[in-house]
Amino acid sequence: MAEVSLSKVVKRYGGHLVVRGIDLSIAHTEFVVLVGPSGCGKSTTLRMIAGLEDISDGEIRIGPRVVNDLPPRARNVSMVFQNYALYPHMTVRENLGFGLKIAGETPAVIATRTAEAAATLGLGELLERLPAQLSGGQRQRVAMGRAIVRNPDVFLFDEPLSNLDAKLRVQMRVEIKKLHQKVKTTVVYVTHDQVEAMTLADRIVIMRDGVIEQVGTPLDVFERPVNTFVASFIGSPPMNQLDATVASRDGRPVGEIAGGIAVPLPFDVASKLTAGQPIVVGFRADDLSPEGHGLVGAGEALELERPVALAEPLGTETMLFLELGGREVQGKMLHPRPVEVGESLRFRLNLSTLHVFDKASGMSLRA
Repeated sequence: MAEVSLSKVVKRYGGHLVVRGIDLSIAHTEFVVLVGPSGCGKSTTLRMIAGLEDISDGEIRIGPRVVNDLPPRARNVSMVFQNYALYPHMTVRENLGFGLKIAGETPAVIATRTAEAAATLGLGELLERLPAQLSGGQRQRVAMGRAIVRNPDVFLFDEPLSNLDAKLRVQMRVEIKKLHQKVKTTVVYVTHDQVEAMTLADRIVIMRDGVIEQVGTPLDVFERPVNTFVASFIGSPPMNQLDATVASRDGRPVGEIAGGIAVPLPFDVASKLTAGQPIVVGFRADDLSPEGHGLVGAGEALELERPVALAEPLGTETMLFLELGGREVQGKMLHPRPVEVGESLRFRLNLSTLHVFDKASGMSLRA
């Protein structure tokens, strides 16, 4: 069993705190993605698990063992790097088997495991090529194969797709997901790309400034962000967020935004609100659509007449940019038709999925 457990883990560089006492438990065979903006501490956390960075405080366990003081080679983990880290003078076959050779495995074991890894990743026809003769995607598969042959307890991926073009990234996401389904090993994966995180993870760990902001399934963090940071970071496009002030209309709490618009607020937050309280109301682009061009639903909606500032046709949908509450927001037109800049459309804002955050703390009032 290869659970990974971090308890109050801290990393300091001199007086600078990079990781601030994080706690995280990763189950055996779970695929966990650490995601966040540059400098949030995600790669440093991964490197501490690998043993490539010493921890300043706390405890890291892999399985039953505390590994704080163990060197990387003693942790039985394999790491796939952003830059592939292949030996340029070695063939694919030699790159795949090199770690086993250093570990003293017999030629028979090396040949068997190399062949198995090559078959798993579709590298059979490339075994005699040098890295310079491979595409970026093929090099990344070799890097993954080199990790597979060691039969590690934990796979560690450090932004492995960031050097690939958009099409290859999509293909390699599929490859990595299939690989995890085949080898059923614990995976800890670091990326700054929230689309990668959403599509790959069993659970997402969202980090900022060295702390964990939220841990949950992709659906959890998308539908129930705990604060405005998570709401803005997860989802493409980011969640629309508008400053508002709590008021009451006909006994119903509303958020008054710039322009005299009153947005009815969910009743389940009424007890947490006081008149005049500054809040932030949030909604996804999917929940702001022109009449007749949105998701089918009979939920409560706010109707708004607004001119379109910009339209981005994407085939099956068109992203619409408009001004609301003094801010630019995005809506989505399904089953689209041509839209002219400046054209006035009647929009429906779905209120059943509205998010409400406390302005001062940024925390969700619906969590």
